[in-house]
Amino acid sequence: MSNNQLVIGVDYGSDSVRSVIVNAANGEEIASSVFNYPRWRDGKYCVPAENQFRQHPQDYIDGLKATIKDCIAQAGGEAIAKNIKGISVDTTGSTPVAVDATGTPLALTAGFETNPNAMFVLWKDHTSVKEAAQINEHATKFDTNYLKYVGGIYSSEWFWAKLLHVLRVDKSVRDAAASWVEHCDWIPFLLTGGTDVKAIKRGRCSAGHKALWAEEFNGLPPEEFFVSLDPLLAGFRDKLYEDTYTADEAAGNLSAEWAEILGLSTDVVVGTGAFDAHMGAVGGQIEPYHLSKVMGTSTCDILVAPTSEMEGKLVRGICGQVNGSVIPGMAGLEAGQSAFGDTYAWFKNILAWPLNNLLSQSQVIDAATAEALKEEISEMIIPELSRQAALLPIEESNELAIDWFNGRRTPDANQELKGAITGLGLGSDAPRVFRALAEATCFGAKSIVDRFISEGIPVKGIIGIGGVAKKSSFVMQMMADVLGMPIRIHQFKHTCALGAAMFAAVVAGIYPTIEEAMTAMGRGFDVVYEPNIALREVYQQRYNQYSTLGRFVAAEVALKNNPELQNA
Repeated sequence: MSNNQLVIGVDYGSDSVRSVIVNAANGEEIASSVFNYPRWRDGKYCVPAENQFRQHPQDYIDGLKATIKDCIAQAGGEAIAKNIKGISVDTTGSTPVAVDATGTPLALTAGFETNPNAMFVLWKDHTSVKEAAQINEHATKFDTNYLKYVGGIYSSEWFWAKLLHVLRVDKSVRDAAASWVEHCDWIPFLLTGGTDVKAIKRGRCSAGHKALWAEEFNGLPPEEFFVSLDPLLAGFRDKLYEDTYTADEAAGNLSAEWAEILGLSTDVVVGTGAFDAHMGAVGGQIEPYHLSKVMGTSTCDILVAPTSEMEGKLVRGICGQVNGSVIPGMAGLEAGQSAFGDTYAWFKNILAWPLNNLLSQSQVIDAATAEALKEEISEMIIPELSRQAALLPIEESNELAIDWFNGRRTPDANQELKGAITGLGLGSDAPRVFRALAEATCFGAKSIVDRFISEGIPVKGIIGIGGVAKKSSFVMQMMADVLGMPIRIHQFKHTCALGAAMFAAVVAGIYPTIEEAMTAMGRGFDVVYEPNIALREVYQQRYNQYSTLGRFVAAEVALKNNPELQNA
């Protein structure tokens, strides 16, 4: 193979988009660039107290332009651009948006520019808890179990719950929407110059894991399922799709407009999109029955198994199992935690409250010094907490926490659940509470592994990728100790973007299969965390305490939300 065949992987995360140019011959990173969404950074269109998290499509467009152009400039400009053969994209999900007949998100059309309901509904938006509960109850009325391939429980983080919620609360969006589109499907459509919403190639990944698409159903559930749920859904099934495409299939070629914007050729092939964790699992060189954990603000856990070995097996309480959603020819199984890094960020923000709210009022230092001090100390909080927490003894009587600060994704999705901390005393200082929170996120990871195993799916190893995996040796060692399993950390910094680049190499015809792209472009692992066997017993005892406390919290939340249960 020629060394002048380059590909671009684009990874849309919760806070930023990152692009990489990769040498398709060996997976070497040639250039990378990150763009933080300015509207998101400023908190626009979000109401955290109401679990409303929306993102403006213009942030996505600006980030796409900025990162790819920056990568090309870093790599050598026009001379290098001619060697770029393909682009593939991954995004968060389920992150859908209402679009008009041309496939344009409504927020980019007149009258909807500042309407949050016309923007992308981010994966972590939980404004549709009521709708998800109704979908779950409604599904029990049918002879066919339309939730069987999504773990038996529909989540407020997913496509139909979000669509229905927006239709109910915003008539203007309801009347203007010609269809709804996942973020990972819209970006390839944008890059290929699409102008007809009916022509959007919908990815197997997003459709199967979040929108109830299944081969057994010959597509989406029937119209009757949706209309009998709510008449507002009448006709929406026909506005969507029947066919889906795996990420090794092309969405088309780069349009003349985007080729000019980016300084590339229209010969560049654009791949069908997928979710970040699914492409990240590929970038992280996933193997059958090894759990790939993408650890960032949340976690998304991916396991693949040969399709033939999954015949007749359905795993309860996960986020779906879909043939070809990760690697064609294999079943992709998804799980995850709704808050992981977000849990640490929440605690950091609590500790930093005086810095953020009082330091600017100081009469002792000037404003510039106050701002510099705030930034300096903020960056020190988590590393120092980790260092101090690592020195603490591990005992049954330690503070204990539950990690459901953004609800529970897996096992058994329930976004109404809340986090908790117990066992507090006057000696419970910040490092002790932080340690309890870190333990909780690791126990949450163990509950996922235990669910796979109890359902007959072996977990042979753990692959760690993402920001927390790369940055926090404290959390990774604790997780290895809690799971009692080694954790391999992939060496590539932007692993999801690398996975996208691997798919770009396939759609561009450089490799015939994604397995061959993984073999050639995989960069291997640079750290392995081995479990401390001496801690197995105490962590099992702590995990039992976590499980007991979790059951108590779940019961209390159920009583609060369903007062009639108190008299049952």
